[in-house]
Amino acid sequence: MLLIVARAHANGPIATDEATTAPSARARFRAWRRSRPFVGGLLTAIGGVEMFFSGQLDIGKIHVQLGIEGLQATIIPILLVLLGILVIAMPAHRIFYGVIALAVAVYSLVGVNLGGFFIGMLLSSIGGILTVAWMPKKAETDAAGAEADDDAHAAGPAAATPTASPAASPTEGTIA
Repeated sequence: MLLIVARAHANGPIATDEATTAPSARARFRAWRRSRPFVGGLLTAIGGVEMFFSGQLDIGKIHVQLGIEGLQATIIPILLVLLGILVIAMPAHRIFYGVIALAVAVYSLVGVNLGGFFIGMLLSSIGGILTVAWMPKKAETDAAGAEADDDAHAAGPAAATPTASPAASPTEGTIA
């Protein structure tokens, strides 16, 4: 409420319908989604789901199973889906989860029907790469403060501290 009053004083009168409407669900979801590596986690999870179902399917007469048939074909896709969900839920650990997802996705080439006939492996690998590469946005106030600090440091220490003129120095010409 105080924010509405402060905005009214700063920008003039506010229409009554603007003051009472909250952000829509779509706007809130967009803000939440942008605060985490959503696309990377989603691709990792979709790749895991694709691998899980490719272990049960045949393409024509092609059905490749290497390694322990049931265990790897079940655990690797479940692990990828879990890593995708964890990346979205806990973006602070994105680098750890992204590297593990990338390693598991590459290993799925051997463990799960050529990585889910290459499609699941590619989706999970791209998701892991996007997860590791994602960086959170800095707040606009932090960026403005950092720019001011950078300008002061770039000008040198002389610009940061005021200097007195030689004529105004009270200790000039005196011997202590």
